[in-house]
Amino acid sequence: TPRAWWKSNPEKTVAHGLEDSLLFFRDILQRDRYDGVFGFSQGAAMAALLAALLERPDSYPPFLIDGEAPHPPFKFCVAVSGFKAPGPLSAETFGTSYSTPTLHVLGRNDVIVIEERSKVLLDLSQNKRLEEHDGGHFVPSKANWREFFRNYLADPLRAVPSPELRTVSQPAPED
Repeated sequence: TPRAWWKSNPEKTVAHGLEDSLLFFRDILQRDRYDGVFGFSQGAAMAALLAALLERPDSYPPFLIDGEAPHPPFKFCVAVSGFKAPGPLSAETFGTSYSTPTLHVLGRNDVIVIEERSKVLLDLSQNKRLEEHDGGHFVPSKANWREFFRNYLADPLRAVPSPELRTVSQPAPED
């Protein structure tokens, strides 16, 4: 059975079910504490939306509990193959930007979430870091990426070296 945090209309302008998913997360966030959030594809869109919503909980009043956010803002967000969720709720929540430190990971050959879709989310992210891999629509899992994610998640505000740094024996691709 396909699972999703919302279902989009064919034009990708409406996110049916997004409100129910946000209330589901509100209840989880009220019970437990998290330093950050990590999402892939639609999960990355949801992760970024939650990060923005915790910064501006008044933008969606049903998310509030007794007039307060259910959780403090996240310290970080990781969005792999992310994009901006469609619809007015997302537009209102993000406004012109959000400030949670966000690691955006994009596949250079991703044909599901193409660069133009990811760029919209990147442009909303005030405190962003972009890393790219040569693959497509997946979370990179080679040893260098596993080490990068482990180090990044241990301290997201530290300057963790890129997993894609080239050595002298690996020249940069020609343009």
